Amino acid sequence: MRLAVFDDHRLGVVEGDEIRDITGLVPAAFDQWPQQRMNWLIRNWAEIGPRLGDVDGPRVPLASVTLRAANPAPPQLFAIPANYRAHIGEIGDRSVTTGGRTAREAGFFLKAAGSLSGAGEPITLPAGSTRRFDHECELGVVIGRGGRNIPRERAFEHVFGYACLIDMTMRIERGKFEEDRSLRKSFRTFTPFGPFVVTADEIPDLDTLASRLLVNGEKRQGASLKDMIVSVGEAIELISSVVDIQPGDVIASGTPKGVAPVVPGDEVTIEIDSIGEMTLLIAEADPAPRPF
Repeated sequence: MRLAVFDDHRLGVVEGDEIRDITGLVPAAFDQWPQQRMNWLIRNWAEIGPRLGDVDGPRVPLASVTLRAANPAPPQLFAIPANYRAHIGEIGDRSVTTGGRTAREAGFFLKAAGSLSGAGEPITLPAGSTRRFDHECELGVVIGRGGRNIPRERAFEHVFGYACLIDMTMRIERGKFEEDRSLRKSFRTFTPFGPFVVTADEIPDLDTLASRLLVNGEKRQGASLKDMIVSVGEAIELISSVVDIQPGDVIASGTPKGVAPVVPGDEVTIEIDSIGEMTLLIAEADPAPRPF
């Protein structure tokens, strides 16, 4: 099943070129906190999921709605660095994961959940900045069941679904700009996530899938998901060994080689087999009190 968040954070089931509105299933109390509707659905999936086929909500053309982040307000947003060997070292002294260390040694970091955006929204770079901003093509994983100390062999029991994810990054400049990784990756719209969540039952084997990222129609990145150093199962094992994972959490699973800069006016397309595709415009954000 393909689930989407659209317009004013309504919920829908994507069926071909239409979206069926299922927002009416969510308690009315969430009208005051609509970004949390998807988290409610995930938490109640065991009861609600089997009933969705019988819900005859309004249908509208998919092309007529604005797609928001596949989960707009996850409790936690984790990211796995240095998770493809071919990517390690490719950005030289701009890298903060040095000495050939991989995701297995580096662990994970956190991005602000407020950086998430959807397929219907542009990626906005800080106004007037001369810094380098790179695209990173990733698989996004949505947690369906919480837990602690989950062994990798049972990790997929805790996965709700998957979506395409771009981890936008402002690069460091040694000796001049060396902000923490979480700051550089947490600008608003720096985590496009969508176009929708594909439930895990539709993806029996991640290792058969490949990801691609194109800029202005030119392929920049591409890899098989089986080439990740730390698999999705191991990532869940690692994260849950440190902190409880929660329903609705999102994991950005790491980028393959080919990261490169984008500037306002570029178009970025991410594709993952069986999961989806989205194209986003790079634009400039409104001026902020603190420039970057």
